[in-house]
Amino acid sequence: MLMRTDPFREMDRIVQQLSGTSGTWSKPSVMPMDAYREGDVYVIAFDLPGVSTEAIDIDVERNMLTVKAERRPAGKSDTVQMELSERPLGVFSRQVMLADTLDTEHIEADYDAGVLTLRIPIAERAKPRKIAIGGESGHKQISG
Repeated sequence: MLMRTDPFREMDRIVQQLSGTSGTWSKPSVMPMDAYREGDVYVIAFDLPGVSTEAIDIDVERNMLTVKAERRPAGKSDTVQMELSERPLGVFSRQVMLADTLDTEHIEADYDAGVLTLRIPIAERAKPRKIAIGGESGHKQISG
């Protein structure tokens, strides 16, 4: 149902994890995701722990789904001395090419426990249909 657009994305993610670099608006970090079909709905789940809903942007243009998010550092006072900082900060982005069989007009988005879940219905035109064969004239009727 979706097509990968960048075969080197996973390699970039690993390099960013090892180097400890944060994503920027010009070069965002990749966000992990799962994608699966659940009945007549296609589900895509993105891990975005610590990101507020106001910092998440979801956009669909034609069949290209783009999710961007930004995790900012927690507000710290001048008296705080950071001892360890392993949680990635900065900009995260993921683009997913959606198949024509998905109904991008009716995407639902939920955000719970740091996971952004998008539910995309399968388009009616993509669902299997039975074709009835008429009488002796051979006319066929499609039932949906």
